[in-house]
Amino acid sequence: MAVLMIVVGAVVVVLCFCSALLRWNEVRYSKKDLPPGTMGWPVFGETTEFLKLGPNFMKNQRARYGSIFKSHILGCPTIVSMDPELNRYILMNESKGLVPGYPQSMLDILGKCNIAAVHGSTHKYMRGALLALISPTMIRQQLLLKIDEFMRTHLSDWNHKVVNIQDKTKEMALLSSLKQIAGIESGSMSNEFKPEFFKLVLGTLSLPIDLPGTNYRRGFQARKNIVRMLGQLIEERRASQETYQDMLACLMKQDGNKYKLSDEEIIDQIITILYSGYETVSTTSMMAVKYLHDHPKVLQELRKEHLAIRERKRPEDPIDLNDLKSMRFTRAVIFETSRLATIVNGVLRKTTQDMELNGFLFPKGWRIYVYTREINYDQFLYSDPLTFNPWRWLQDKRLESQNYFFIFGGGTRQCPGKELGIAEISTFLHYFVTRYRWEEVGGDKLMKFPRVEAPNGLHIRVSSY
Repeated sequence: MAVLMIVVGAVVVVLCFCSALLRWNEVRYSKKDLPPGTMGWPVFGETTEFLKLGPNFMKNQRARYGSIFKSHILGCPTIVSMDPELNRYILMNESKGLVPGYPQSMLDILGKCNIAAVHGSTHKYMRGALLALISPTMIRQQLLLKIDEFMRTHLSDWNHKVVNIQDKTKEMALLSSLKQIAGIESGSMSNEFKPEFFKLVLGTLSLPIDLPGTNYRRGFQARKNIVRMLGQLIEERRASQETYQDMLACLMKQDGNKYKLSDEEIIDQIITILYSGYETVSTTSMMAVKYLHDHPKVLQELRKEHLAIRERKRPEDPIDLNDLKSMRFTRAVIFETSRLATIVNGVLRKTTQDMELNGFLFPKGWRIYVYTREINYDQFLYSDPLTFNPWRWLQDKRLESQNYFFIFGGGTRQCPGKELGIAEISTFLHYFVTRYRWEEVGGDKLMKFPRVEAPNGLHIRVSSY
């Protein structure tokens, strides 16, 4: 009996302590005119619930507090906005004190010169350097041919195999980028680079807790290894008399180069290109394969478009810019896949001063999560929004330019690699649907938050078309 009383007493003490801790954390962030909401535990906040429940967490909070509410996620106090008009204002007004506000883990791992971390004149300069690498001229003259060469090889031996399309598209996105950036083919460097890069990606969306075994520690160590590899590659290039035609050569060029970058800036630019393209290209490609399998009429229309292109060409002829422009239905499939799968859930900003928005105080230094996921399913913007319907993008050309089209970001931060990414996915789909047919093995589950992924892979049985 005495032991039971001790246990009960201990439980009561723990519950009282936890309740007091939660209450203290709420009082700590209870400034006048803040949006309503809850802050969870000290340090950890509501990160666990946010990552575990994802969209349901957001829906529950909105049902309780409205479209603008406060929380504490990914290590910092945050105001979540699910209001379309406010979201557009935030994305369009960086100069008014609404600067990038990515999590500390992402800033540490991607580097302080990463384009997402800088703002003002520095951002303009770094964005200019990046755009020079992936401009329409560069895509036409250099990049598209490299993409075509890579996709032909990558998709050459899938016949009569069961493949994990998630692994294949991840590998595709990374290796295609490495070929474009530094002419790196499948081999020793890419084999060393791949596992480090995958650890880096996982580390960017984690709490910045530097302890052994954490994703943050592994991601930060992976960055060091990648910086070492890229630094060694730059030194080898400088010592070589060979002339190179790739992104790294453009970044290293001094004579006649409008954008002169230090080695640190060059390395962070490369990591930026790899990271930003990897997630969107790989996941959109995987989900396009999934949706095409589930919607035979869409697959039939897409295949018709690509077979018509192949009929105009010899087997060895690569995809060119005119072919890419003719892939109108393919572009619609990519947009619809991005919309329905919601590859990007939102964008983070940070206030540089106290400001009032929509009647609420947004304190200096707080992050703003511009949550754009729900707008992809808005029935006033997209009729029958939960249906996969690429034709909607052809029937209403205004969809791609409407004010709430945030699939590729918004404002001055719209994804600079949008057209390059579309070119990569389009070329992948071209060779995939003209060479193969496929069926799902079955039993694989998909997660939609915080990343779209199949935890155990997405397996398909491939045969020749």
